[in-house]
Amino acid sequence: MGEERMGDCWSSTKDQFDNLEKHTQWGIEYLEKYSKFVKERSEIETSYAKQIRNLSKKYQPKKNSREEEESKYTFCRAFLTTLNELNDYAGQHEVIAENLTSQIISELSRYLQELKSERKSHFHDGRKAQQHIESLWKQLESSKRRFERDCKEADRAQQYFEKMDADINVTKADVEKRSSHKARQQAQMRHQMAADSKSDYSAYLQKFNQEQNEHYFTVIPNIFQKLQDMEEKRIERIGVCMQTFADVDRQVLPIVGKCLDGMTKAAESIEPKTDSKQVVESYKSGFEPPGDVEFEDYGQAMKRTASETSLSRETKEKPTGKSKGKLWPFIKNKNKGSGPEDFSHLPPEQRRKKLQGKLDDLNKDIQKEMDQRDALTKMKDVYVKNPQMGDPASVDPRLSEIGQNIEKLQSEVQKFEGWLAEVEERMPSKSDTHRRSGLYETQNNTAVSNNCAQDRESSPDGSYTEEQNSETQVKANINPNPNPNPVPTSSTPEFDDEFDDEETLPTIGTCKALYPFEGHNEGTIAVAEGELLYVIEEDKGDGWTRVRRNEDEEGYVPTSYVEVFLETNAKGAMTYI
Repeated sequence: MGEERMGDCWSSTKDQFDNLEKHTQWGIEYLEKYSKFVKERSEIETSYAKQIRNLSKKYQPKKNSREEEESKYTFCRAFLTTLNELNDYAGQHEVIAENLTSQIISELSRYLQELKSERKSHFHDGRKAQQHIESLWKQLESSKRRFERDCKEADRAQQYFEKMDADINVTKADVEKRSSHKARQQAQMRHQMAADSKSDYSAYLQKFNQEQNEHYFTVIPNIFQKLQDMEEKRIERIGVCMQTFADVDRQVLPIVGKCLDGMTKAAESIEPKTDSKQVVESYKSGFEPPGDVEFEDYGQAMKRTASETSLSRETKEKPTGKSKGKLWPFIKNKNKGSGPEDFSHLPPEQRRKKLQGKLDDLNKDIQKEMDQRDALTKMKDVYVKNPQMGDPASVDPRLSEIGQNIEKLQSEVQKFEGWLAEVEERMPSKSDTHRRSGLYETQNNTAVSNNCAQDRESSPDGSYTEEQNSETQVKANINPNPNPNPVPTSSTPEFDDEFDDEETLPTIGTCKALYPFEGHNEGTIAVAEGELLYVIEEDKGDGWTRVRRNEDEEGYVPTSYVEVFLETNAKGAMTYI
């Protein structure tokens, strides 16, 4: 049993001291290599997390008006959720890098220092023990050689004495007797020296054997056992580190799974039908489609008055092109920025939504201000009841400021509510749509048919453009002294009213600028003295008249700055005021 146990211990390799030293050095280098591997893995995780975060940030929606538009669609919201989840996913890789550094790299760095110090101490003890046993061996060898030399000298002295003694017995000479006596003394001395050397040699041998036994069975085995324990701890530590290496990843898997689940739910929340309906809600203009085009029978003689014939001829001869007015939905908005405050540059339905959204925002702001006012009022009451807590008068300036803010916001609300009511009045209802379609179907007046045919033509992109009757007349025959008795058209007032409701910006007359107006404010238009413009909206009591210069330029001018010529009874006759 003892032999089997010794076979498993490093003490059985007591003659391989140098090889064990090389092996333990290799073990330390291997541990350093593994530490370097974990460090590089940590750096990769950090770099990967940084790249993922940058990717998520790169594709985040920008802070502009487009962001609000994108938030309406489910697929855009799903992508934003995916980016946010991806950002959280990157954070988990940062956690992996941090845990690898703190739980493995730092621990291994500290352990390696301890391991190197311990190994150095053990091998120092081993080398010291080897030097000690080698020193004893040299002492033993020296005493052995001295004993051997003394024995040889004693043998030679004995042989010389015996030879001399034999010669004395033969010759019986005195000189030879004296030499024999000296040789005997020399032989005895040599024998005594040999005996002393033998005694020293025996003592050194006994001591060496004891020390050697202690060295090989106690000292060296203990040192090797310590080295073996050190090596086993090193191997155990590297195994723990490998387990931690896996556990660090396993610990973040639940959160990574939640991130992936969030991405999956975001993808499942996409609703194609809802997004397609949102397109309708976003771009629905509120315009009614035009009626059918009437047949124009040029083979039938048409009765026209002289002024009407002249007007029609001039209208036909007038070149058409970019200067020709278009229906409001086809006018390109060249206004930079957000447009007029009342959103008049938008189609009716979109304008109504914008105004309603603005009202909602204003009401929210009013509610916030009122909540602050209520809180400050309660605070003031507390100060009144408990003066030691504060001065009630210190709250008054803020209450006054909040009151002014509420008044301004309420004024804005009234303004936008007026604009919203105006838009809703002009937007056709379902009953209006049915009634209008009936009017289109029963309209049999020849003059109206002709005017519709003359005023409608194809635009370069294949869409239809349509001019109002009054604008065509003004373009054909505009002068400072218009005909005071124009021939009225045969379109009925009811039809014109319906058409005005359908078209947001009809031309209702002309005007002449009496004074120059610079028009710096948003929604206004600059005019020069004597300039002729089209009137598209008369003064509603606020002192402003809305005019148009061409198909793209329109805005408000002070009513007192222009002389307005409005149509009467909407039949095409121009009356100048």
